[in-house]
Amino acid sequence: MDFDFTAVLDSWQYLASGLGLTILLSVLTVILSLVCGTAVGLGRIYGPRWLTVPIVFYIDSMRAVPVLVVLVWIYFALPLVTGVNLPPFWAALVALTIHISAYVAEIVRAGIGSVRAGQTQAGLVLGMSEAQVVRKIILPQALIRMLPSIGSIVSITIKDTAIAAVIAVPELMKRAETVSGQSFRPMEVFTAVMIVYFLILFPTTRLIDVVYKNISYRGRS
Repeated sequence: MDFDFTAVLDSWQYLASGLGLTILLSVLTVILSLVCGTAVGLGRIYGPRWLTVPIVFYIDSMRAVPVLVVLVWIYFALPLVTGVNLPPFWAALVALTIHISAYVAEIVRAGIGSVRAGQTQAGLVLGMSEAQVVRKIILPQALIRMLPSIGSIVSITIKDTAIAAVIAVPELMKRAETVSGQSFRPMEVFTAVMIVYFLILFPTTRLIDVVYKNISYRGRS
């Protein structure tokens, strides 16, 4: 089989603009998922008792349903139920955020649970409020312990953005499909896409690991 990357080289600007959209979708999804997932995780641990049931139902539901199904439901079914018709990019952002936030919530819960209960008791004995104990004692340690899992979430998020091609978001994968269809060079086009994803993800995961190794001692207790 002969390899000819001319189609990739001729369409590099078209593919690069798709890569920019992939990165934008990834960054927004990671930020929103961390914010929403942290709020859900804290709500499960420190919220009122009645809040536990809907939060657990939400988390278990998202862990039981593929992200592709959530994406397709929000894009095609949500307009029928609510009358709200989201553009493809925003539908992908909402679907990915809802799905990944559930996993972030579990990471937050596990991270906080890993801090010894004695530290909470010591903080309360010193006269700190529960909010101060969480903010000044628990979270600083828990956040460091959560870092490897957060790194996995970042990696999964970047990869999951590729499914946005299903609803015609013009990100990297969708544009690669277009170039492949026009050039009849799927091997070369998707090989190039695979290399691009690797060049983004490998340094990202390595960077998070290096950061964790340098600050992990601060999370020990």
